[in-house]
Amino acid sequence: MTVRELQEKILKLKKETNTAILAHCYQAREICEIADFVGDSYKLSVDAKNIKEENILFCGVHFMAETAKMLSPQKHVYLSNKHAGCPMAEQMDKDMISAIRAQEPDRTVVAYVNTTAALKTVCDVCVTSSSALRIVKALDNDKILFIPDCNLGDYIRRQCPDKDIKLLQGGCPTHARITVREVTAAKEEYPDALFLVHPECTPKVVELADYVGSTTGIMDFAKKSDKKEFIIGTENSIVEHLQYDCPDKKFYPVSRDLVCHNMKLTTLPDIYNTLAGIGSGNGDAFEIIMDDELIVQARKCIDEMIRLGG
Repeated sequence: MTVRELQEKILKLKKETNTAILAHCYQAREICEIADFVGDSYKLSVDAKNIKEENILFCGVHFMAETAKMLSPQKHVYLSNKHAGCPMAEQMDKDMISAIRAQEPDRTVVAYVNTTAALKTVCDVCVTSSSALRIVKALDNDKILFIPDCNLGDYIRRQCPDKDIKLLQGGCPTHARITVREVTAAKEEYPDALFLVHPECTPKVVELADYVGSTTGIMDFAKKSDKKEFIIGTENSIVEHLQYDCPDKKFYPVSRDLVCHNMKLTTLPDIYNTLAGIGSGNGDAFEIIMDDELIVQARKCIDEMIRLGG
């Protein structure tokens, strides 16, 4: 079976099962092409809240599917590959952050959306890379605990000197792999290219950027720019997407190692098999199950993110 034939089967099956497919933009091109919604964590959070279909199939990682379930608790939410997790989301837990809150109760806990539902229950507001600066600036409290990504937190802290932002040691292992040496080498090889970087990268790498922003921010900047060459400092699938979207421009990965292996676990056959499981009701599809109390408590900081994020 060809990729196109499998895509056509998926498109047919999702209609038959009344399923909407959400795909994070780190997914492969052939997956994004059959999705109803494609975007970064923040966009997909908003999209999930407004979906009309009975079922939601998430092509991403576990915490994203959890977020979709929280925002649409009456729907059945499935994850395409049950093994697709997020190392960052597993770095801190509810007990750890509860202990810090007890020691410093005057701090507002700002949690990156890359956290588990259980951890979200003891946080005040979630953020994504595209909404973090706007939300932190909007908070009345100047004393903040920002978790878990210390690199994104450092980027926010530098732009909010009036805020007392405490950071913990955590972050995205994929973005943290980029080194200054790799950036310097890419700039030397492509001297006319702008360097666009995600704020989950280390501060020294971020300082070398011509533009810093979320995944969709990077893509929008490249599409609208008059420049013709770009070095991309986020997951390498974005290089591929931009090459399709802007064939008149050139895009270069800053590192061959900028690959999120959890995102790459999802395949077209995974999606087809999940939809087939939904259609047959044989239980093979991996459904996100959360009790009502967890949804209510964890959703508070998600709703606050959407309220403050605009």
